[in-house]
Order: sequence, then C-alpha cells, then structure tokens
Amino acid sequence: MDFVVELIVNFALQMLFSLGFIFLFGKMIALCNARFYKNFGSRGQAVCIATGFIGTPVHEASHALMCLIFGHKITEIKFFQPNSSDGTLGYVSHSYNPKNLYQKVGNLFIGIAPILIGFLILGGLLYLLLPEMFGDVLHELDQVDFISDFGQSFVYIGKAFLDMFSYIGNWQWWVFLLVGSFIGLHMTLSKADMQGALSGIIVFLLLFLIVDLVLLLIKKSLLVSFTNAILTFGTFLLFFFCLFFLIAVVLLIISAIIGKVMQNRY
Repeated sequence: MDFVVELIVNFALQMLFSLGFIFLFGKMIALCNARFYKNFGSRGQAVCIATGFIGTPVHEASHALMCLIFGHKITEIKFFQPNSSDGTLGYVSHSYNPKNLYQKVGNLFIGIAPILIGFLILGGLLYLLLPEMFGDVLHELDQVDFISDFGQSFVYIGKAFLDMFSYIGNWQWWVFLLVGSFIGLHMTLSKADMQGALSGIIVFLLLFLIVDLVLLLIKKSLLVSFTNAILTFGTFLLFFFCLFFLIAVVLLIISAIIGKVMQNRY
C-alpha cells in the first residue's frame, strides 16, 4: 500500500508543478488577454496587430521549434500576417506519424510551446538585461522547498519579487517589461493549440508514470530525486508565470481605463 501511495504522491506532484502550472496560468493569462483586447472595443483588432509584431512571431516560432524537435513536418508557416482576411495573425501547419509515440507526445509540447518558450525568453531576457537582478532572484528561488517547508517557500518567492521590483529605476527593467508585455499578450493558446496539446497528453502521462514506477522499483531515493528536480523546474515556472500573470493584470487595468476614456470621449 505504501508503494502505491508513494507512486501516486510523486506523480501528482510532478504533474502539478509541470502541466498543472502551464494549463492553470495559461488559462488565467488567456482570460486577461481576451478582456484586454475587448476593452478597446472596435479598435481591439488594431491593438492586437500593433502588439503582435513581436508577440505573434514568437508564438509561431515556438510552435515551429517544437515541430522540429519532435520530428513533425512543417507544411506551412506564417510568422506574422496583419492583413489576413480572417484576422489570423499567424499559424503553423504540420503533420506527423500518429503511430510514432515520440511524435505523438510532441503534440503536447507543440501545443503549449508559446507558454514554455515565452517563459524561457523572459528568463533569458532578464539574465541578459539585468544579470545582477537575475542572480538575486535565482538566490531566493534556490531556497524554495515546497516539500520540507511549504509556507516558507512562498516567502522566498515573495522576496524574489521584491528583489525584481527593487530594480525599477533601471531602463533595462522597463525594456524587459515592455518586451514581456508584447510576448505575454500573444501567449494565448488557440483552440487548435489546445486540441493538439490534449492529443498528446495521454501518452505523456503514461510515459511519466512508467518512469516513476521503474525508478521506485529500483530505489525510492531515485524517484524522490526525480520529483525534486521537477519541483525545482516548476518553481521557476511558477515565478515567471506569476510575473506574466501580474503583467497581464496590469495591462488589463490599463486597457479598462483607456476603454472608459474612449467611451466618454466618443
């Protein structure tokens, strides 16, 4: 019985700190973004195009990169098409062998690629523009241990945010915020993205469960180490997703104010 409980607990933690965070924050950011553009009324599409010259190519390049990594054939790609008849700013069409498990799992990563790559770009941009701040944030996040001390972990994450906003007087911070805003506004996963991702999720879950089972059969400490590694990665995901969500909320408030001013003016 203890064996089964150990397997289930570790598997659940792994999924929560990986796919759980991705889908949760992806949905919350998507809702904020949808409302952001809606607040501009008839000018929403124009605002979407204006912000899309950075965000859309990043979004589509993320899909394309994962297609290449997982061996999918890219049949057509549009990085940015502001004058499309149906309003679609970009897309990636691809094909794969449904009998190939690796390519089938790839559907999951291709679907969620804009969120994953957006997270990596934001982290890389922070490192390039403000390496000292990146080091401060890294120091706080390195101390996070949700298993040993759940409450204190959020204290460290809070300190990481305080460290980040202590650099608000630097021009690099504002460049980071601006680029992050453009990327964040186009991280929203389309219906096709979600359908593609879900088509590969079952195989992904089964592979993880098999790996966990094998590690536990060999030695319990191996499974614990594997889970801790995923939790460490998940902590960085959580931090940057919270940052993306904070940006989305601030932009939502700004758009609501601008929308009200526009309504009163006209």
